[in-house]
Amino acid sequence: MKLVTYNIQYSLGKDGNYELDRIVEAVHGADIIALQEVTRNFGQFPDADQPARIAELLPDYYWVYGPPVDLDASERDGNGRVFNKRAQFGNMLLAKWPILSSRLLLLPFMRTYDKANFQNGMLEGIIDFPAGPLRVYSTHLNHLSAAERIAQIDFMLSKLFDAPREGGSISGSEVSKIASELREVPVPVEFVVLGDCNLTPGSAEYTRIVGEADYYYGSRIVAQHLVDTWVQSGNPQDSGVTWFDMTENSNNELRLDYGFVSAGLASRVKRAWIDNEAIGSDHQPTWFELDL
Repeated sequence: MKLVTYNIQYSLGKDGNYELDRIVEAVHGADIIALQEVTRNFGQFPDADQPARIAELLPDYYWVYGPPVDLDASERDGNGRVFNKRAQFGNMLLAKWPILSSRLLLLPFMRTYDKANFQNGMLEGIIDFPAGPLRVYSTHLNHLSAAERIAQIDFMLSKLFDAPREGGSISGSEVSKIASELREVPVPVEFVVLGDCNLTPGSAEYTRIVGEADYYYGSRIVAQHLVDTWVQSGNPQDSGVTWFDMTENSNNELRLDYGFVSAGLASRVKRAWIDNEAIGSDHQPTWFELDL
């Protein structure tokens, strides 16, 4: 099974053009796709409803969209009639199998008074994978502050590990009197986290996720931490580039995008790679493969 994460930067490519077609081309063939910075109703972008357009270009996929940022973009016509629209900025999940349930989990947020800060979120999908349900998350962590990222990571880890105990968007064996669709969905123990984490390997935030390496044994696979699929596949921790600073005369290149798995899936990781050819965003599609 192939999984890919891609921060599409609202389809703004390295050449300054907005093109969703090449975003879709870059992720086509994956079994599960996680996207970040997907928008709706931003006037300067050519595709007003990016989730709908992506879904149109990938008609064989099930999908959900979760916008942590949701603002009014409504309009009135000459007769005073309101056309309700929302300007949205968020995460998307697509899968080749039904997404049985989804939840948008809002991450801790710190108000700023200078730089623009955005509400971040983690979009959960429970996917009806043939071998059994699989929990998958499309995540986007804060870009401004390590302190905010640490708070978000602590919240994220608590939700990841507590999900089987808490249950999903509905729980209880009783048949709903409202609609047959309102039924409990199993919440599996194992999970995958895909996304733009805005952190570098070896940082305090990265260590919070994967655990601190032992002085003698190095990194260990333990239940309370996640496994970086890039490293698990045999790549050096400090190698790989998934983000390029597009400001003029900048040579800043970092690995900010990750695929993490729960410890129970570590042995199923077969390989990981970065698509260095894609030009549809300031990020690169980041792939890995699970033997499931």
